[in-house]
Amino acid sequence: MSTAIAILGGVGLFLLGMTVMTDGLKAMAGSALRTVLGKAADTPLSGAFWGAIVTLLVQSSSAVTMTTIGLVSAGLLTFAQGLGLVFGANVGTTGTGWLVALIGVRVSLSTYALPMIFIGALAKLLAGGRIAAAGGALAGFALVLYGLTTLQQGMGGLAESLHPSDLPAVLGAPGVGWLAGSVGLMTLIAVGLAMTAVMQSSTAAIAVTISAFYAGAVSLEQGAALIIGQNIGTATSSALAAIGASATAKRLALAYVLFKVIAALIAIIAFPFTAALMKALTSSVDGTTLLAAYHTAYNVVGVAVLLPATQWFTRVVERLLPSEQTALQRALDPSALASPVIAVETARRVVADVLTSTAASVSAALSSGTGAVAQNTTRAAAVLEKVRDFLSELKEPPETDAERLRMASTLHALDHASRLVEVLAPGGLPGRPAGAPHDLRAAELCNKAMRATQVVGGSIISESALSARAAPISWSVSSEVAAALAEVEGAARALDALQRDHRAATLASVASGKRTAADALEQIETVRRLHQMAHHAWRSAAHLLGRGAHDDLGPLSQPASTASGGIEDEPN
Repeated sequence: MSTAIAILGGVGLFLLGMTVMTDGLKAMAGSALRTVLGKAADTPLSGAFWGAIVTLLVQSSSAVTMTTIGLVSAGLLTFAQGLGLVFGANVGTTGTGWLVALIGVRVSLSTYALPMIFIGALAKLLAGGRIAAAGGALAGFALVLYGLTTLQQGMGGLAESLHPSDLPAVLGAPGVGWLAGSVGLMTLIAVGLAMTAVMQSSTAAIAVTISAFYAGAVSLEQGAALIIGQNIGTATSSALAAIGASATAKRLALAYVLFKVIAALIAIIAFPFTAALMKALTSSVDGTTLLAAYHTAYNVVGVAVLLPATQWFTRVVERLLPSEQTALQRALDPSALASPVIAVETARRVVADVLTSTAASVSAALSSGTGAVAQNTTRAAAVLEKVRDFLSELKEPPETDAERLRMASTLHALDHASRLVEVLAPGGLPGRPAGAPHDLRAAELCNKAMRATQVVGGSIISESALSARAAPISWSVSSEVAAALAEVEGAARALDALQRDHRAATLASVASGKRTAADALEQIETVRRLHQMAHHAWRSAAHLLGRGAHDDLGPLSQPASTASGGIEDEPN
C-alpha cells in the first residue's frame, strides 16, 4: 500500500508541478510567445524548429498548439505553417524526459526542492507581474523535482515485487519469437496508451516508465514499447478537446492524431532494429539516457518524414475534415481569445473587411443611383455585432502600451463602422440628389470617400498578417494608403463645409417658391446622411491605421463641425 501511495503521490506532485511551472513560464513569456511563433513560422522547417524551442522553454506543447490554432484561425498563419509549429512542439515536449533521465532518477533533490518551493511561492504571493510568474515557475519546477524523488522511492518498492519477466516479452528481447514478441509489443503499447489517457500527460507517463526502468521493474525493450504507446496516448487529449471546437482546432487535432499514428507505425516497423541498437549501446550509454534519446528520436523521425510532405499532408487533412465555416467564422474563432494580441488583430481585420465591403456597396449604389444596399447593411450589422461579442469575451487585457493602443483604436474603428451601418439602416442610401450643384457635389464627395476607404481597408486585410506578427507593433503605412486616407479625410471635411451652405441655400429656395418645405427638408437630410457616411468611414479607416488619436496627425484632431446640421459626435 505504501508503495502505491508513493507512486501515486509522486505522479500527482509531478503533474501539479508541471502545471504550475507551465503557467508561470507562459505568464513570463506573455505576448512574446505569439510574436516568436508568428515570426518563426514562415516556412514549415523554421516553424518546426522554433515550435520545438518554444515548447522546450514553456514546457507546454498545449500552450504552443493553442496559440497556433489562434494564429491560424485569425488568418495570420496558413494551416501548413501551423502544422510546422505543431510538429516542432512534439519534439520540444520530449525535453522533460531528459530532465527525468539525467537528474530526476539519479539525484535526490528533495532537500533543495523544499526551499525552492518556499521561495517561489513567496515571490508568487507577494510580488506581481513577471516576478510573480517567475516565482510560480520556480515553485512548479521544485514540485516536479520533489515529485520525481517521491516517484523514485515508490518505484524502488515496486521493483521488489515486479520484475521484467512478469511483463510481456517484446521483439528484440533474447529468446523471444516473432509472434510472441509482436503480441507483447502491442500489449505494452496499449498499456502505455492507457497510462497517458488516464494521466492526461505523456510527460508524466514517460517519467513513470524511466523511473520504473531505473528501479529495475521493466527492461529496456519494454520501456521503449511503453514509450510508443504513451506517445500515441497524447493524441487522445487533443481528440477530446477538439469535440465541439472550431474547424481549425479539429483539423489541427486530426493532424496531431495522424502524426502520432504515422510515427508509431514507423517505430513499430523499426522496433526490432532499434531494440538491437539500444541493446548494443548499453555498454557505453546508460539505459535511462537511451530511453530519453529514444523518446526524442521517435518524434524527430516522425517530423522528418512528414515535414517535407507538409503541403500534401495539409490537403489530406482538409479533405478528411472539410470546413463548413465561413471566412468570418474561422476568423472569430474562440481559440484566438487565448492571446489578446491575436484577438484584437482578428477583430481589426474583420472590421476592415466590413468597412471595405460596405464602402464598395455604397460607392456602387451612388454611381448607379439605385440606393440598394439593404442586404449588405443587414449582413454588415450582424458581423459587427459578432465582433463586439467576440471582444467582450476577452478575459485578459493586452500587456504593453502598444498593444493597448491597438485595442483602443480597433474599438474606435468598430464604433464608427457600426455607426456607418446605422446611417444606412433606415432605408439604404439617401435618395438621388435633386440635381442642384450642391446636391450632386455631395454625392460625388461621398463616392470619392468610399472609393478611397476601399483602398485603406483592402491594405489592412492584405497586410495585417505581417504587421500582426511583427514586434513591436508598427503603424507604418505605404504612401499609397496614406494618400487614400488623406483623400477620405478631405472628402469628409469638404462635405462638412458643403452641408452648411447647402442647408442655407435649400431653405432659402423654399421662401422663393422653388421647392416645397417637404422637398427641402428631405434634401437637407440626404446631404446630412452623405456627410455622416463619409465622416464615419474616415474615422473608422483612420483608427484602423492607428491615426485616429488627437495628437497623432494634427489635422485629424480637429472636430467636424456640428453647426448647421453637422453631425453631433466627436471626431474620434
